[in-house]
Amino acid sequence: MTTVLGLSAYYHDSAAALVRDGGIVAAAQEERFTRKKHDAGYPRRAVDYCLAEAGIGIGEVDHIVFYEKPFLKFERLLETYTAVAPRGLASFRAAMPLWLREKLFMKDMLVGEFKRHDAAFRDNGRLKFSEHHYSHAASAFFPSPFEEALVLTLDGVGEWATSSVAVGRGRELEIVREMQFPHSLGLLYSAFTYYTGFRVNSGEYKLMGLAPYGQPRYRDLILDKLLVLADDGSFWLDQSYFNYCTGLTMTNERFAALFGEPVRQPDKAPLTPFHMDVAASIQAVTEEIVLRLTRSLAREFGLPNLCLAGGVALNCVANGKILRDGAFENLWVQPAAGDAGGALGAALGLWHRELAQPRKIVAGQDSMRGAYLGPSFTDAEIARRLTALGAVFRLLPEDETIDLTARALADQKAVGWFSGRMEFGPRALGGRSILGDARSPGMQRTLNLKVKYRESFRPFAPSVLREHLAEWFDLDVDSPYMLLVADVARAHRREMTAEEQSLFGIDRLNVVRSSIPAVTHVDYSARIQSVHRETNPRYHALIGRFYELTGCPVIVNTSFNVRGEPIVGSPEDAFRCFMGTGLDMLVIGNAVLVKDEQDKALKENYECKYAPD
Repeated sequence: MTTVLGLSAYYHDSAAALVRDGGIVAAAQEERFTRKKHDAGYPRRAVDYCLAEAGIGIGEVDHIVFYEKPFLKFERLLETYTAVAPRGLASFRAAMPLWLREKLFMKDMLVGEFKRHDAAFRDNGRLKFSEHHYSHAASAFFPSPFEEALVLTLDGVGEWATSSVAVGRGRELEIVREMQFPHSLGLLYSAFTYYTGFRVNSGEYKLMGLAPYGQPRYRDLILDKLLVLADDGSFWLDQSYFNYCTGLTMTNERFAALFGEPVRQPDKAPLTPFHMDVAASIQAVTEEIVLRLTRSLAREFGLPNLCLAGGVALNCVANGKILRDGAFENLWVQPAAGDAGGALGAALGLWHRELAQPRKIVAGQDSMRGAYLGPSFTDAEIARRLTALGAVFRLLPEDETIDLTARALADQKAVGWFSGRMEFGPRALGGRSILGDARSPGMQRTLNLKVKYRESFRPFAPSVLREHLAEWFDLDVDSPYMLLVADVARAHRREMTAEEQSLFGIDRLNVVRSSIPAVTHVDYSARIQSVHRETNPRYHALIGRFYELTGCPVIVNTSFNVRGEPIVGSPEDAFRCFMGTGLDMLVIGNAVLVKDEQDKALKENYECKYAPD
């Protein structure tokens, strides 16, 4: 058996993934172990986990592959600084010491890290380097259910590429086109993330969630002033409005003057209708660019299947529009579409391209195993750990655990749900989730303010039984990874009154729009997770029992964490979060904990424990 260890690190969302004979054994982000959001360091704990899951040491790994090529990235930095000199001196001074001390000697640094796992480790030619966009493309195509597909990667920037097009056939994957730095859809979206006061590489999904509250009043201004957009979706960004090439911020004073307001100060200045309109505008521009790209590529290549990766592929609103547009018959998005997924893509790319190994495709199924690729814990281990924490719990048979949890949800309790293997990627998919009753008009506000301690405008996703998906939403294709947005089915909507329709911005938040208001966004949309018996039978059974009790096959699913905290990775993490928030009940495996039964001395203040993300 041949093993390949893939790594991504040193930018954001470090991760490790292990592939054995082409099958994905394990994958995890480092942040889940260190409790540091978007941890960029060497993923030591994630590597240890992957090795343990495979039952091997690092010395037994046949191949190790890093997800990008540092020398090419350094070349881009030098050429950019040279082109804009003397502007950018502060940024140059900040970047160079790290590069000269560490990143230019990445191979030596990585081998040093491997020796911390095993002092006897020897490279012997095992360590290799992939290219950033190839790693993304490989993460999208090779696990997909398609024998043949077009692969579109959209992100901030890799070495030079910011967008790439690849064609995948069988075990072959070839990048056929690239758009290069500084012209980047990911960086354009991140510029608006920064401008509206959210954190770059973290807050883009907040910007997307804010967009439906506004109107795209600045769409034409963006298209007229910031970029030149071609019919095929390629574009040129006017760098006189941006600062990411030369400075330490994303935008400059000319950008702010164009829109008439300064950069919003994070967590200080309020979100106003202006910011909502800006969010709506850049979302509309992003969708226009992406749809021009996909339509043009569909006409040119004539392939029916499209795979997506890169950070922009996490824009599930745009993904939903690609699907509905119909230029491609089928769409598959890598659930860990950001840099973490690069670790998996690098490993799969080496297995299929360098080692010339064939793909094994099961019709209609991807090979991500539902993205449940992280650690799991036995009931005995859970009981031991909870006892050590001083927790009060009952260990129940599984059918009783599921029934009790479903009844708590039907009673509109907020439940922490820790079950099976942890998810790989940014979405909680029923492994490390906070659950609630989608029928409750107050559940969104309760979870945002009393459990998650985050902005009230943030929407929640529905988990829906796959067999009932089309009855409740305008969607009838699999969406297991929460990467497609579609509208709530008309039969379940409530028409708004004239007075309600006249409301603007956050005032629209509390209007009940459907029979599942906790997961219905202000524009009647929802970010949908279809739940499948084959990939998560336990979560499917829980929602099935809820359906039996209520007649509703939909529940609220949000990640098990508070604002600024990584998703919980261990029973200890889950218990501490439970005791620091307004959760009513916690289920870890078959251990059931009720808040009122816990020792109040164990309560924590989680509201300010983590820095805002």
